[in-house]
Amino acid sequence: MAKTMPDFRSFLDENQAVDLLRGAVARESITGNEANFVDYLQNEMSARQLGPVVEEFLPGRPNIFGKRQGNGGGSNLLFIGHTDVVHVEGWREHWQGDQREDPFGGAIIDGEMWGRGTGDLKGGICTSLAALDLIDKAGITLKGDVSYAFIGDEESGEEGTGISAGIDHLTQSQEFLDGHKPDFAVYVEPTQLQVFPAQMGFFIADISIKGKTAYFGVPEQGIDALKASHRVMKEIWDLSDQMGAAAHHDLVGDAFILITKIEGGGYIAVPGACKLSLICKVLPGQSLNEAVAALEAAIERGITDTGCSFDISYPAGRDHTFGGSPTDIDRSNPAIAQLSQALAASMPERGTVNGAPYWSEAPFLIERLGCPTVYCAPGNIANCHTLEERISINEYLAGITAFAAFIVRYCGTVE
Repeated sequence: MAKTMPDFRSFLDENQAVDLLRGAVARESITGNEANFVDYLQNEMSARQLGPVVEEFLPGRPNIFGKRQGNGGGSNLLFIGHTDVVHVEGWREHWQGDQREDPFGGAIIDGEMWGRGTGDLKGGICTSLAALDLIDKAGITLKGDVSYAFIGDEESGEEGTGISAGIDHLTQSQEFLDGHKPDFAVYVEPTQLQVFPAQMGFFIADISIKGKTAYFGVPEQGIDALKASHRVMKEIWDLSDQMGAAAHHDLVGDAFILITKIEGGGYIAVPGACKLSLICKVLPGQSLNEAVAALEAAIERGITDTGCSFDISYPAGRDHTFGGSPTDIDRSNPAIAQLSQALAASMPERGTVNGAPYWSEAPFLIERLGCPTVYCAPGNIANCHTLEERISINEYLAGITAFAAFIVRYCGTVE
């Protein structure tokens, strides 16, 4: 390790870094069209001598990974993120006549770049790549390796996609495992340059309650599914309260169930069917299987003596059949402190250790590869997936210098 850390800010070409991100945003990569962005990344990774490898996880849908080989004697650090972004429905209409009208234009207004993917998470991908430029300009040779892996199919919302097919393939790819298996990973989900070593787990449930429709004048001939659904919802809300009272996680908070949608009714008739949708938050250390069993027991209680039946499906299976597993890695891992210190030195009030208020794909790395993984990148999750998606340029630039310092600390250097 070098005795003193270089002033990486002095090596940062801000215009070049901004152009890198704007070029990434310009490559529309709504889930299913990841190849458009992977083509851009292949050029950028080749320019940085990362030897990119492209592998399809589904026909026409590629992952890409590569590595800067160190001189030996250090650990392998992985930066990983997803190449797909969510849809842009309503964006052009909302911003019509404004310079933000093009969702892939990367307009800069008041120090922020606007567009789909700026925060989630092309900002993080570009931060990790641009950090390597600073290390090269500083003339630093690393002991350890720095790997990069960018995968598709993380985002949900497009029919038949969003099941983590990309990272599922990556973590079983022999070429990736042989040459890039990481010792520590940073998944570049937006965290406003805070460090998230823990995340919530979740499952989504779609519930169909079936009764019997009948003409309104003879309601006794029907079975009211809407009325039964109210009983079911009461049981679900009670269960949610019990879950919240039973356990608390210092970084992730409380568990809960949120009913997100209800559909039911008939035309001047007894409602013969009703549908509910919900999402359940599960804490680190808790079991998705047990949470699902508790939900199904609550639904059974709700429909008892109503004459109704129910079906239930779990449409968002990720690393788990029912959904996504919660995670919480050992916070004494020295890499967490190294990353936090680098972030704090680059921008005030950054580098705080906290928990992710979302789920992403860290469990594939933690559980399958035994690789401690945190989330960290510029960008604010609160405006992602919205018509307000944007990223602070200052935060993005600070992230580049912080990631450069972290890479040097983690991988070590050749004197």
